Amino acid sequence: MAIKRCRASIDVVEAAKIRIRNVFKNGMPVYLSFSGGKDSLCIAQLIINMIQAGEINPAQLTVQFIDEEAIFPCIEEKVREWRKRFLLVGAKFDWFCLEVKHYNCFNELTNDETFICWDRDKKDVWVRQPPSFSIRSHSLLRPRIDTYQDFLPRAFAGGITITGVRTAESVQRLSYIANMGRAGSRITNRRQIFPIYDWKDHDVWLYLFQESVDIPEIYLFLWQSGTSRRNLRVSQFFSIDTARSLVNMNEYYPDLMERVVRREPNAYLAALYWDSEMFGRSTAARKQNEQAAEKDYKAELLALFSDMDGNFGTERKRYVAEKYRSFFIRISAFADEKDYKMVYEGIISGDPKMRTLRALYQRIYGRYITEAKKKEAEQNGR
Repeated sequence: MAIKRCRASIDVVEAAKIRIRNVFKNGMPVYLSFSGGKDSLCIAQLIINMIQAGEINPAQLTVQFIDEEAIFPCIEEKVREWRKRFLLVGAKFDWFCLEVKHYNCFNELTNDETFICWDRDKKDVWVRQPPSFSIRSHSLLRPRIDTYQDFLPRAFAGGITITGVRTAESVQRLSYIANMGRAGSRITNRRQIFPIYDWKDHDVWLYLFQESVDIPEIYLFLWQSGTSRRNLRVSQFFSIDTARSLVNMNEYYPDLMERVVRREPNAYLAALYWDSEMFGRSTAARKQNEQAAEKDYKAELLALFSDMDGNFGTERKRYVAEKYRSFFIRISAFADEKDYKMVYEGIISGDPKMRTLRALYQRIYGRYITEAKKKEAEQNGR
């Protein structure tokens, strides 16, 4: 589906304020999903400003922070500061330390793709201790089964949740929000709304600068270590998107890696094999490491798909592999070796939410359609 972009007569900050104002006008409970990262800091500052200006009612607001245990010290420090700010203006702040399930990219060797935050059976190796005021249980939580994306919509269905999702972060998010607009909807079926969905990276950083918002120092450390502006993402350590943080951050947090490895022994894989296909990296170091061993990626994929049970040891892995195999069959008539390499690396590095697969659909089919149109135009011009 083609996505049409329209230029508005107001800037993104004013547009976000209008969306937030409309949410509070419903009179329903409002939940703010807060992580301490750059996007949620923008929304938090917008909401604090609007509360202080008397534009919205703080009594409607509950801020929700899902503490994922394995977080940087500066993130915890910053969330504590914002908790005080929200409480002082009359809002509630729920700090959850729950046994929710996460994907763990380091457990490929044990066929266990999950990380249980605040695992009751691993108290002695927790990365850190939960705050004394944190919420440790909830009647609607299925401990060790639910992800927080499962738990929050079920537990707080009576209100509207504000989140910091932005379309600039992925093609999938852009397509998802565009489809919402096409259907005449401005809110998801989980009652979520995205006030800054149209903000670009530079809008985020400019707003934080203009409002003098103190950001977690991890962003500065990542920038100093050579991370690009687009990849300045901070969240739970063990996801494929954020594992890169562990490789570079030991210099800034000397005891962090030791605590992480004690909690999750396979985390040493990040240090040993970061520049490899395991993490889907495309760096000069990886090219140098692998220059003597060029692969036939189509043959590698055929070998993987020929033994689904043997090569994909869990039900979820097999489900994802089936989707990749179907995609592989569809593109085999026009794919090149570069395409096969991207498909291979997507499935090898782990794609539990199939974000990489959706991006490959867009990239490979988009290129095919563009080339087909160009060829058709050339033929018609003869």
